Amino acid sequence: MTATEHTPGSPGPGWPSRLHVVTGKGGTGKTTVAAALALALAGVGQRTLLAEVEGRQGIAQLFGIEPLPYQERRIAASPAGGEVRALAVDPEEALLEYLDMFYKLGVAGRALRRFGAIDFATTIAPGLRDVLLTGKVKEATTRMVDRRRVYDAVVLDAPPTGRIGRFLNVTAETARLAKVGPIKTQSEGVAALLRSPITAVHVVTLLEEMPVQETLDAVGELAGLGIPVGNVIVNATQTPLLGSGPVSQAELRRGLAAAGLPADRALVAGLRTETQEHLTRRALEESLQADLVELGRPIVRLPLLPDGVTRDGLDLLAGALRTNRAPAG
Repeated sequence: MTATEHTPGSPGPGWPSRLHVVTGKGGTGKTTVAAALALALAGVGQRTLLAEVEGRQGIAQLFGIEPLPYQERRIAASPAGGEVRALAVDPEEALLEYLDMFYKLGVAGRALRRFGAIDFATTIAPGLRDVLLTGKVKEATTRMVDRRRVYDAVVLDAPPTGRIGRFLNVTAETARLAKVGPIKTQSEGVAALLRSPITAVHVVTLLEEMPVQETLDAVGELAGLGIPVGNVIVNATQTPLLGSGPVSQAELRRGLAAAGLPADRALVAGLRTETQEHLTRRALEESLQADLVELGRPIVRLPLLPDGVTRDGLDLLAGALRTNRAPAG
């Protein structure tokens, strides 16, 4: 089946957008979640592009493949007829493509690389880098062949929450670069796409104080920029091991005895300390969860992967993303 013949299935609840931008504080697993979301969309028959823009080759590491070039490559397929293609967007290659597209420089444009002109351009105009990166994502999202979209969905593994507003607010950056011409036109097109109903920025967090605070800040910043926020994704959640109340030493002794384990004083005291720490941790998580609920955005909870991020683990998260969507309240 070709791309132009492809008929995708429903993306499932909570994922109706065409461009999914995934951000989150470093260490929350945003690249893992972006990859799992791409697999989830492919799992219902969608032809999906998974793109990264930070030069870390995180996608290649997750899927155990060679570093991605500036070229879309298939990295996964599903029985439902969907597939995941991946792309590492390189600003230098994007600039060369841009120069060829708008100025027809061709080989002459590529000769600029030897003279360091590309590094010079992105150094004196730092905003140009983000325009090029987001411009490539926009091109992939809107690309048509024979009047049909090449991709049903694009998932962007975006910069972390501390930089996401500046990265997506390309119009403010390019206002300092150009008042007219292709750069201005392209940035305005990107800005319109990022503020349109087909885009959603999903924020990944852990139930820890710093990631939750960055999530709150990022959602507020994006709302102020007019960029639509999608789901808040709480990663690495665990089922509570205990009830909500404290556990007495007598209960611990009875439990140890029932399990055929020794119930000496030191062991019981140690277990009681651990249960108290667990309950304190749970109370903090419930408080942080309440802060997230107040954002008024849908919350998706993903399980902790006990064996780490493996290919099977990605598939598990993909299944959870297709089905696990809790209401905001």
